[in-house]
Amino acid sequence: MTRQFFVRLLCLTALFPALAGAQAPATTSVTRFVGGAGTSFDGVVEAVRQTSIGAQVSGAVVAIAVKAGDPVRAGQVLLRLDARAAEQNAAAADAQVAAARATQEAARRELERQKMLFEQRFISRAALDRAEADHQTTQAVANAQIASAGAARTQSGFYVVRAPYAAVVAEVPVVLGDMALPGKTLLTLYDPGALRVSVAVPQRAAARLVKPEQLRVELPSTGLDPQVPVRVQRMPTIDAATHTQELRLDLPPGLAGLAPGMFARVSLAPNAESEARLFVPATAVVRRAEMSGVYVLGAAGKPRLRQVRLGRAEGTWIEVLAGLSEGERLIADANTALRRE
Repeated sequence: MTRQFFVRLLCLTALFPALAGAQAPATTSVTRFVGGAGTSFDGVVEAVRQTSIGAQVSGAVVAIAVKAGDPVRAGQVLLRLDARAAEQNAAAADAQVAAARATQEAARRELERQKMLFEQRFISRAALDRAEADHQTTQAVANAQIASAGAARTQSGFYVVRAPYAAVVAEVPVVLGDMALPGKTLLTLYDPGALRVSVAVPQRAAARLVKPEQLRVELPSTGLDPQVPVRVQRMPTIDAATHTQELRLDLPPGLAGLAPGMFARVSLAPNAESEARLFVPATAVVRRAEMSGVYVLGAAGKPRLRQVRLGRAEGTWIEVLAGLSEGERLIADANTALRRE
């Protein structure tokens, strides 16, 4: 967005008087502008809920039921792995359960016979106790086999990958025959009903953003009108390299034509950055490797190079974040000063 300024120019470009018959370089002043039309920042559309789905077990991919762009339901089968070994283990566990139950049933009948013999005083109390212990042991073994069979069936279920929620398939990076490993992404899903815009803004601007009404989200590729976010989340950390803070702006539901990765532009309302800021002409800036500076005129009128920290460019002006004070005199064209060095 082109920034319009309600400007208060303190000093305009002036000329020094001629020295020794040569015309002195043009000068200008550090100028304070008051923002009037807001500021915009580039952002990107993201899904609030996006999931990379992997397998909990190892196995070859034998069936892929979806492709990128397909909508899926919660619980829908997305992909199958080779589960023959797991199914055989589950069948073996079921057979062991059947054997344990048969043994348990035989022990129960034996216990009933021993109780009858004990009542008729044909066996001792110790024999009855042994029969009861055998019955309890077979019952415990049967319970253990049932639990083991349940675990085997659960394990075999890991070879079928299902959708955790209603979503859209964003990516399928595997093909038939690929080996799935725990932690390896097989599919990526996102919920199209909950999207947001992520944008990095200067920390001083982010500190003043407390209401969603202060922001407008433009989505140029969709043709939609600018949107007011329904919620603004300010991330707690500051980027040490750029000194910016990430904002996450939840978009209204039901917007058509949106997808993660789309370009977005976030505009601050005109009063969100109402404080005046210092600017210098872009021609006054000299850049040497990683250093940015300007030539400041000293008391004797001699230019001296001073390092400054620059902000955003606004047309032919560049914001100065640190290093200069309002009203200081500068060489308007840094190339002029460079030729005199």
